[in-house]
Amino acid sequence: MADSLPNAVAESNLESLELVARGKVRDIYRVDADHLLIVASDRISAFDVILPDPIPGKGIALTRISNFWFDKLGHVIPNHLTGIDPRSVLSNPADHPIVEGRSVVVKSLKPLPIESVIRGYLIGSGWKDYCATGSVSGVELPPGLELAEQLREPIYTPSTKAEQGDHDENISAGDVVTLIGEAISTQVEEVSQQLFAEASQYARERGIIIADTKFEFGLDDNGELYLIDELFTPDSSRFWPVDSYAAGSSPQSFDKQYVRDYLETLDWNKQAPGPELPSVVIERTCEKYLEAFDRLRQ
Repeated sequence: MADSLPNAVAESNLESLELVARGKVRDIYRVDADHLLIVASDRISAFDVILPDPIPGKGIALTRISNFWFDKLGHVIPNHLTGIDPRSVLSNPADHPIVEGRSVVVKSLKPLPIESVIRGYLIGSGWKDYCATGSVSGVELPPGLELAEQLREPIYTPSTKAEQGDHDENISAGDVVTLIGEAISTQVEEVSQQLFAEASQYARERGIIIADTKFEFGLDDNGELYLIDELFTPDSSRFWPVDSYAAGSSPQSFDKQYVRDYLETLDWNKQAPGPELPSVVIERTCEKYLEAFDRLRQ
């Protein structure tokens, strides 16, 4: 796969379609009333800030990993994929190389205003919350847990969906009920736990621990719940190698934790603009994304 990587795509600017939104990683275009085209760029964000240096091929890896999981876990919940060839919705052939390998045509759905987060291990913002309060998103945890320790069972810790440049904030399950109603809230939590359980078992058999992950959901006009955005990628999940994992320190990873760890060594306030990345960090991060995909498809 590495041999076929194109030059980095920091931003897509398609001539064929109207740009609807540009997120931290994905550019979204309107195809028609019922469909959107999503282009996964090579942008990388950390601490909710888009960094100035893209990771070549990252968008291709994210798209392949997401599509792999959407297909594998399609029996749990329907997802936004349509199977339509992205090139078929582009009127200008000059746009074809930009979307190649990094784009999908999806159903146009109404996104829920929350992110569903499942944590199997205590790390990241969950660790910080635990150290401060002894709980994560209102879920009380036993005292004396170590950094990166496996929890007795995965916990549901939803968060807000922040505007670009702002930080997501952990909220309680009760807050989610207030935002989207009890029925949808219950379905989101149950589906999230099932997805995490099945993916974690599959990944562990291939030498990868999924420490935590986030999901995004949307509703169609009939109120049916769909899985949207991305699924179990190194951007939405923490992937750790089984053979070197140990509680008490930040584990090695196949995700952008490598970038986060580097940024933590800098005198940076975690506000935009983000700092530039050294070439060695860019190259190593690219290798980690590709290694995660190679292991998962074994």
